[in-house]
Amino acid sequence: MTNEQSSHEEDARVPRRVIGTPAAGTAVLGDSPPPAPAEDPAVVYPDPIAARKAERLVALLFLVTFLSGVAFIASYVIFQVGTVNSTAASNLALGGSLTLALLSLASGIVLWVRRIMPKYTLVQERHPMASGSDTREYVADTFVAGANESGFVRHKLLRRTLLLAAAPLGLAPLVLLKDLGPLPGTSLRHTVWKKGLRLVVEGTGAPIRAADFNSPGGILSVVPQGYEHDLNALAKATLILIKFRPDQFKAGTIKNWTHDGIVAYSKICTHVGCPAALYEQTTHHILCPCHQSTFDATDGARVIFGPAARPLPQLPIGVDGEGYLVAQADFDVPVGPSFWERGDAEADAREAREKAS
Repeated sequence: MTNEQSSHEEDARVPRRVIGTPAAGTAVLGDSPPPAPAEDPAVVYPDPIAARKAERLVALLFLVTFLSGVAFIASYVIFQVGTVNSTAASNLALGGSLTLALLSLASGIVLWVRRIMPKYTLVQERHPMASGSDTREYVADTFVAGANESGFVRHKLLRRTLLLAAAPLGLAPLVLLKDLGPLPGTSLRHTVWKKGLRLVVEGTGAPIRAADFNSPGGILSVVPQGYEHDLNALAKATLILIKFRPDQFKAGTIKNWTHDGIVAYSKICTHVGCPAALYEQTTHHILCPCHQSTFDATDGARVIFGPAARPLPQLPIGVDGEGYLVAQADFDVPVGPSFWERGDAEADAREAREKAS
């Protein structure tokens, strides 16, 4: 007999291990083969034919879980966000695939327990909190018996499809780690406002002549011209214009940044970013409807009530050669809610104001 023939015979005697199947001589959770049905009449074992049908159904549900998990990861890669429509499509794909994965996995486990495992009633007696050696042995024996009764060892199809279903769900958190970065850097400190950019009415896009906005107590919601449909820009750049008599301004308002009694404040509340657009003409108070933060429009939008910690930033405005309202520069401080990196921006703004004065 040649060495090659001897090697082939040896390979034939060694059993091959398949994924989802325990190695030869190794038990999975419990002993194999499972114990014979108990004589206790209180224990009801399922009909073998019905259990086989249930096994196929459970395996199908686990396969659906696997495909849905793969679809979740694929949706995260395929559906990128950036606009309202693309974000809606991404949310729908991610939410739908994850819901189907979890629902089919839960349904498969429930059917496994109800249609395949035996049914019986357990009565638990009260014992001292400290468990003795007998109790620990009993728990171990019960665990092994439960593992055998579950059919995890006997039903190979269920075991393999369950492992297959869990694989993409286990990888899903790793994919979501991508959303932890990148850091925004200095992008949150600036908006699209710049010198000479016109203010236009939100919704209509009509430019605003300072001479036409001449009624004290009037208020307008305005956006930068050319960015009327850019939601990313509007999230930081939307303004409210309020008309006052020049003698109504207090020390908190930078008068050089106003024009003929018209002042422009950020519409983004400094608490959590809601639109602060409610205005009380008699008190000159700007109100945020989300959490009732209240700002004094005559005093640099100073906070006088509510959870907001900072005034609404003021935008320097003027008019161009045709008499239309324009921005003179960007905000000197970041707009909206506070964030970790904004401390340096505040310090820079204070230094710039001190130099200007």
